[in-house]
Amino acid sequence: MQIEVSKTPVVEVYQMLVGLVTPRPIAWVTTISPSGVINLAPFSFFNVFGANPPVVVFSPTLKRDCGKKDTLINIEKSGEFVINASTEENAEAINQSSSPLAYDDSEIEMLGLKTTDSALVRPPRLAGIPFALECKLMQIVPVGNGAISANLVIGEIVMIHVSDLVLGSDGQPDPSKLRTIARLGGDYWSRTSDIFKLQRPK
Repeated sequence: MQIEVSKTPVVEVYQMLVGLVTPRPIAWVTTISPSGVINLAPFSFFNVFGANPPVVVFSPTLKRDCGKKDTLINIEKSGEFVINASTEENAEAINQSSSPLAYDDSEIEMLGLKTTDSALVRPPRLAGIPFALECKLMQIVPVGNGAISANLVIGEIVMIHVSDLVLGSDGQPDPSKLRTIARLGGDYWSRTSDIFKLQRPK
């Protein structure tokens, strides 16, 4: 199979890409609206891209009607967000938090989740989560202007919260305790419980 992107419908290109580029870690993002409504949504176009300063990038793509997602609107207005851990025990809630709600409705309330205050940013973090990254906006880079086009949200991590319960004896995160999940294509997800170890070349 070969796909010439310029001659292929956008949705088909999207479906092929998310099926091929796997696994994709999930940013479970809390933001807050000017009126104080807490939004929660998952994004699998996400990763960490540096440590000096510590930088994360995720992309709330435009909706299929070309409108902006609530997360993007809130970050444009507040300049702050929190990335919460996406773990196996919360898989169903992560999935349900992608439901299309009205702007003034909160996924936190819909799912009955609890939050706790962040230390340096206004959006709260989820309570009982193994880790959370408080972030301040550095830049939003729009790429394209149609349906499913990217908006690269580049954020600086200003505070890291990590539960001692997911740390190993060396003080570093233990993946067998963290049990994060990732997105594949379509309705498929993956666990990080099947892991292996290789020493890096010296």
